[in-house]
Amino acid sequence: MKQYSNVIAAYSIMVILIILVGIFQSWSIALTILNYCLISAVMTMGANIQWGYAGLINFGIMGYTALGGLAVVLVSVAPVEEAWKVGGLNMMICIVVIVAMVVSIKYTLKKVHKSKKRNYLIAGIIVVGLLLLRFISAPAIESIESVEPAKTGFLGGLGMPVLFSWLVGGLFAGGLAYIIGKIALGLRADYLAIATLLIAEIVVSIIKHEEWLARGVKNVIGLKRPAPYEIDLQTSPWFINLVEKIHSSKLKLINSVSEKQDVLNQLVIDASSIYVKLCFAGMFLTVVIILLIVTQKALYSPWGRKMRAIRDNEVAASAMGKNVVKEHLLIFILGSAVVGIAGAMMVTNDGLFTPGSYRPMRYTFVIWVMVIVGGTGNNFGAILGGFFVWFLWVQAAPIALFFINILTAHLPETNEIKIHLINSAPYFRFLLIGIGLLLIMRYRPRGILPEKIIKQ
Repeated sequence: MKQYSNVIAAYSIMVILIILVGIFQSWSIALTILNYCLISAVMTMGANIQWGYAGLINFGIMGYTALGGLAVVLVSVAPVEEAWKVGGLNMMICIVVIVAMVVSIKYTLKKVHKSKKRNYLIAGIIVVGLLLLRFISAPAIESIESVEPAKTGFLGGLGMPVLFSWLVGGLFAGGLAYIIGKIALGLRADYLAIATLLIAEIVVSIIKHEEWLARGVKNVIGLKRPAPYEIDLQTSPWFINLVEKIHSSKLKLINSVSEKQDVLNQLVIDASSIYVKLCFAGMFLTVVIILLIVTQKALYSPWGRKMRAIRDNEVAASAMGKNVVKEHLLIFILGSAVVGIAGAMMVTNDGLFTPGSYRPMRYTFVIWVMVIVGGTGNNFGAILGGFFVWFLWVQAAPIALFFINILTAHLPETNEIKIHLINSAPYFRFLLIGIGLLLIMRYRPRGILPEKIIKQ
């Protein structure tokens, strides 16, 4: 228990901060922050698996996040029957063509000896395949996107429960990681970082511009969610009675029947939002706990010790007979799959899919900051880093405004300096985050909860 004292203290502080937000702002805001902190924690765990366990630099996190979000659309949205009628068959044929290209290339690589002939064969397969794809898909895409473009204009999905999309998001991300890993994991660390960042940009760009797939920048709204809707709760007798019972002492003080009803209606509206966010928090927390248990078991297993040995000295590990490339590929797939799950969770929480919001050059590095601040190689630290950075990102403006009001309390309301500072409060976010990160890096250079190897 003593070895986890720092973890308990750090997590207790975060819980207290969430509670303070609920008390001084609102419980709805506090739960919103908590949910995004939990989603960020899943993302940081995925990045920590790659960087903390194996020392792999992956700057393509937003690409895998976008694939997780795409999975929600493809799994939970009902199929658009008219779009399938006018172009669905052609798109399925395109998938068959792609599979045939991959199989043909693999067969050529296996059966034909390395030579110019093999290179020409592979180039021919790719050129013929691309021309065939273009010929088959172009008219189909035009037909699909012309089907009620203001509402649909895409094929839709499978119409399945949205929770399945979390697993599918992990499979999508893991599958892409396998392809990228087979190509790029042989690169030097800095080249690998550049390659993964560019691939993330490509993935996001495809999702944004291929409207037949998920409406592109037109966005997909009204996605299914595994929690009840607020409007349904507000008309449910059991929920209204529950809220009335909880606030019975407050309602008894109101004599007017109409005023009491108005207060009750407002309480029901507020409670419905809190109830829905609590449902999401419970599901997200379950995912975080499961991943934490699994990753902790893996970290201190023989496999985890092998991965840390490869991370610390690849040459020595290779000399001991370890297949470094194979292990790197496995860890790359696992970490990316976890990030894909987080991407699906985020879209499920938002209820909409907005490809334009995935900006690899910006948010990828926020996730990396979370991992580094929390503590590289420490699963508890990765989760805490996600909580800390996201909490500071959201609450920096209110904190700045609080201190501005204290410092300028003696100035009149019309004072230009006071007005300017108050209007500039949102921009203090970057200042406070910078100061917070500098303090952590100065006094905790290995992160808030640094990696600690427990001898078995």
